[in-house]
Amino acid sequence: MSNAPADIVELFRKRTRSPLRPRSSDLIQAIFPMFRKASPQSGALILGECEQWGRHIFVIAQQKPKPENLRTKEDLAKLNHGMLTADDHSRVMRFLRTANNVRLDGGPASIVTLIDTYGADISMESAKYYQAFFIAHLIRDFLTIPVPTVSVIIGEGGSGGALAIQMTDRRAQFDDALYATAPPESLAAIIFRDASKVKEALEISKPTAGELLELGIIDEVLPSPKSVTDVMGYAKPLGSYLERQVKDLARRKPEALLRVRRTRARAFGVNAPEAQRRSRSWTAFFTPLRRRSEPPRDIKTFSLPGQELQPSAEWGVESDPAVSQGPDKYVKCGDMNLKAGAQEQGCGAVIPLSAFLANHYVCPSCGHSRVMGAMGWISCLADNDSFKELNRDLTVHHLLHPSLLTQEYADFIAKQDQRSSFHEALVSGEATVFGIPVALAVCDFYFAGGTMGVVFGEKFFRLAEYAISKSLPLVSLCCSGGARVLEGTPALMQMAKAVNSITRLKHDGLPFISVLGDPSTGGAIASYAALGDVILAEPQALVIFTGPRVMEARGFTVNEEDVRAAALCRASVQCYEDMDFFGPIRGIHEVATRKDLKRSIFKYLEFHRDSTPSQDRYWTRHE
Repeated sequence: MSNAPADIVELFRKRTRSPLRPRSSDLIQAIFPMFRKASPQSGALILGECEQWGRHIFVIAQQKPKPENLRTKEDLAKLNHGMLTADDHSRVMRFLRTANNVRLDGGPASIVTLIDTYGADISMESAKYYQAFFIAHLIRDFLTIPVPTVSVIIGEGGSGGALAIQMTDRRAQFDDALYATAPPESLAAIIFRDASKVKEALEISKPTAGELLELGIIDEVLPSPKSVTDVMGYAKPLGSYLERQVKDLARRKPEALLRVRRTRARAFGVNAPEAQRRSRSWTAFFTPLRRRSEPPRDIKTFSLPGQELQPSAEWGVESDPAVSQGPDKYVKCGDMNLKAGAQEQGCGAVIPLSAFLANHYVCPSCGHSRVMGAMGWISCLADNDSFKELNRDLTVHHLLHPSLLTQEYADFIAKQDQRSSFHEALVSGEATVFGIPVALAVCDFYFAGGTMGVVFGEKFFRLAEYAISKSLPLVSLCCSGGARVLEGTPALMQMAKAVNSITRLKHDGLPFISVLGDPSTGGAIASYAALGDVILAEPQALVIFTGPRVMEARGFTVNEEDVRAAALCRASVQCYEDMDFFGPIRGIHEVATRKDLKRSIFKYLEFHRDSTPSQDRYWTRHE
């Protein structure tokens, strides 16, 4: 984009990341003289209140450490400075409830958030306390709270740590601040597997204020002073902006604010010229998917010695061309990866390919499972040949802003088309589960690791709208590696778009069952997948916001067993024992093996159907 600076790395290192840059506490002191801190405080979070501009102002601010906070070896060894933990997010949720209670009591309340963070805390401690779930619920809270809200990115806005408190009525950013899908070092580790390639990562992510303004992610760019140490140079335009927006929003009715928020969230990522028109309609159903026996394209198969092609009893009968007509194929547990030198867990059992596929890619001997693509999950969860796909041909070429569709990204998409029989990472449509019709959304891990991009968010929104129009329950299968970082910040905003979709679904009283497959990470688990009325998971599903590889690259220790679904489900008891801390979060309700997941889904669908008074407007069982 033309708004990008000549040297983004210099901007990042000398301005955005400067240790001498004013922190939230400096700006709060300069703008809000009557500010009262709430207690207790944490190093990365500032909460407080004041009366100003004729309103009761609630301030939520992230704070990076100042140089004086980094004087000891212990301080320097701490890796999550400036990152909100699960405990911090819990306090923000409770603070929002306080702000809403003031409104209910007749007080003129407004909420201001100041964003300056590397991202959400990615330590194992926060992960075990459902960090991703807190982010999803906070996005929903900011989208639905009937209180005027304003946010400003004053330094660095990183990932879901920033997005969790940025879904506000008005949004601004300083012209020397940056906002991206993840910290540049993490982006480099994800894209290039090299955390030192910060420049390349920044150029891809399009994080500057001018770029974000053009993409509709912020509304206004605030000027920064010449000197990065000039507190009043930052405070003056910030205070003026906040006063103007708080006063303007105070004149608007809550229902009008909520309507505009929904409209804006719905539009995230729909930037191509024809996208607005196309996004208002659904395409027709496509032919039901019938090929259930096709193995994944990256699986190693072999024939046993001495096997020869033999005519079968059905020789000459037309059959599915995806099923091999040659010698029987086999796979070996722990040795299925076609990549040279790849290491896998497994017991070494030799399994007929047909039995392996029928068991949903799980070894019948040891229970070790492989990641499944969308076709495998559809076969696992839906009745045979009942799935009809919606919006099959929707691609990034229809929706993505032209500046983000780089040649590098176009080549990446073309490569994914060779790995998957689908055209995007989300496959959506209608199916039946033991006869009950549902709207079904399934991630395809074979397409870009199931990552969320603008098409993913748009297809999820359209499916939710379809479910509402047909009074169908929604079932989703999450199997995702996170946000599509090659799309830049618009990919991050799909988290808000998906949360908005689920909010609309629940407003219409329709159930949402979220199934967590392996892996469930990043933006998917920190948005729609964490908001299920019922959350099911396969026992070994990895459920975490930041993937282990990125965590290790940033110096954090990883113990994957603590964030596997079975362990998190056992730990869900804490959500009931401390409801003040967890609020509406209940963790994972139930784990079930892949072969049992369909029955578990049906159990909850049937319960909801049979307990719904207005059964005539709901689903009828297809006999």
